[in-house]
Amino acid sequence: MAYVTSAGAAAPGPDGCIFCDALASRDDRGNLLLRRGPKAFLLLNRYPYASGHVMTAIGRHVASLEETTPDEIGQAMELVKTAVRALARAYAPDGFNIGLNQGRAAGAGVPGHLHIHVVPRWSGDVNFMPIVGDTRVLPETLDVTYDRLLAALGT
Repeated sequence: MAYVTSAGAAAPGPDGCIFCDALASRDDRGNLLLRRGPKAFLLLNRYPYASGHVMTAIGRHVASLEETTPDEIGQAMELVKTAVRALARAYAPDGFNIGLNQGRAAGAGVPGHLHIHVVPRWSGDVNFMPIVGDTRVLPETLDVTYDRLLAALGT
């Protein structure tokens, strides 16, 4: 129920960026942050399209691929690979949607901070709820997903 009542209501902190706020905090569980790296980090999407929907984000506040360094984008992609391996162990999906949306016109929910989505998919998982009711159906809470992926990451 908390997901339903809070969706769309999350306000960024004082600096205005949910990713920067999560990285600056030491409450990794509260921020759903799964892994920190020197140049990028991995966290759960608070409003997922499917159980296990994670994102890698560049540690520095940049809005576009052109602004990233090779080390930053390289580490973000290594975390994408790490996420795919962990999701495969924890959920055994049939496939993955992996991508980034650069800019609000392209669908970026946080257009000022570059991030890459990793969404596990299963054959036949698309249902009518997102289309007809603008509603997502998830079989587990974010706390359960966090614990499953943390265990699968081996941390």
